[in-house]
Amino acid sequence: MIEELFSIGSFSISPFGVMLVLALLSAYWQLQKGMRASGIGDEEDASAIVFACGLGGILGGKIYYAILVGDWQMIFDRAGIVWYGSLIAGAAVFAWTMRRRKLPYAPTFDAAAPALALGYAVGRVGCFLVGDDYGVPTDLPWGMKFKVGLPPTTAGVLRGHFNVDVPPEIPNDAFVAVHPTQLYTTFASLVIFAIALRLRKTLPLKEGSLFIITLGLLSIERFCVEFFRAKDDRFFGHFTLAQVISVVILLLMLTLLWRRGVLKDSDTSTDGAAA
Repeated sequence: MIEELFSIGSFSISPFGVMLVLALLSAYWQLQKGMRASGIGDEEDASAIVFACGLGGILGGKIYYAILVGDWQMIFDRAGIVWYGSLIAGAAVFAWTMRRRKLPYAPTFDAAAPALALGYAVGRVGCFLVGDDYGVPTDLPWGMKFKVGLPPTTAGVLRGHFNVDVPPEIPNDAFVAVHPTQLYTTFASLVIFAIALRLRKTLPLKEGSLFIITLGLLSIERFCVEFFRAKDDRFFGHFTLAQVISVVILLLMLTLLWRRGVLKDSDTSTDGAAA
């Protein structure tokens, strides 16, 4: 799609880099709103959390990708930031930052829940603009050909790189329309963002429940969209490694909700009448 927006000398500015910055800014905007509404921390705390999670998330995503492809040099390459690597590392850095700044864990995680969904939605637009993380071939009217993708969606790339079954009559150098799965994720994450805001306003949730629900919904989204992704890590039959991680996270979130409950206990009591 778009390889470069502009360059300063040998330093290139890509759409993905711009959208990554916008994702962090949107997450910061939502996080400080949530923290202010909950009466915890301030804008300095929110900026410290987002900055630390941004650095930790990028490094975690790069390490995950390097392990996945078996090449540690990929840590220093511009390509390859994997969502679950970023999520795991970001969560660890998040918890460390909260402890360092003496913020309450559960309320801060709840304040971060909508910010997580919003930042993820914005970040995936960057993947779309550079033609990365696209899907398998489709005949649907919104299928797209990424002629400047990472890599381009030619029949040869889909066959050789992703082991996708492309009709043999299509030559290797022909471009193939694929699912724009980046936009699927953006749309679904925006819906989850809206659900998180709605739940926070309308239900008396126990502290921590909003984050658990949001993370569970994001894991469902990732599990579903993986069926449409062009992937080379289907190590479990038709299922990808990301889908296995999604199931583990979802089961963990459901277990936490089942054990601790979702809604706050009612404070109302019934007075007995004396006979």
